[in-house]
Amino acid sequence: MRVIGLTGGIGTGKSEAATALAELGAEVIDADAEGHLAYRSGTPGWERVVELFGRDVLGPDGEVDRQKLGSIVFGNPAALASLNEVVHPLIRERIKARLAKLAASGTGIAVVDAALLYQAGWDDLTDEVWVVTAPPEAVARRLLAQRGMSEQTLRRRLDAQGRAETPASRAGVTIENAGSLEELQDRVGRLWRQRILKEGSASHGKND
Repeated sequence: MRVIGLTGGIGTGKSEAATALAELGAEVIDADAEGHLAYRSGTPGWERVVELFGRDVLGPDGEVDRQKLGSIVFGNPAALASLNEVVHPLIRERIKARLAKLAASGTGIAVVDAALLYQAGWDDLTDEVWVVTAPPEAVARRLLAQRGMSEQTLRRRLDAQGRAETPASRAGVTIENAGSLEELQDRVGRLWRQRILKEGSASHGKND
């Protein structure tokens, strides 16, 4: 099984690229979704998060309220680092388990979709990394329009991202996303044909 790491900052279009890859046939592991599960109620992760930040971060259902948690850690590097120390190892184990199951089931291409792929050290679980990038003005426009963020929240998120920016030079593939969703989908489709289908055909040819 070939594993692609997909990364990129908030507002770059990483999630849309992941959706495009899934539509092309890849199995996508969403690290953010795995993070939700890593500290769901009743888990050691939940206990550690509550120990660190108190029960005020819980919603009425007893689960960690990500909006409340985010209001604490974004703009507070020390709090964010403490959260990451707890959650990142748990997410790593969940990703490894998912990859093992996919490999056992005969999956050909898996994608690990993670904004903090490098920062969390999960890139060593992948065979190559694709990073989605976008100009700052495009990122700001998308976040204000699509996610309904206030300018204050936007600045806090972008400041936090700036401290943990993914260096595109480390990735095997850079996908520039300054345009429309259709243009991004076209770029992802071309990469799929060039790097997945073409290389896969060449590999089969050598083994025939």
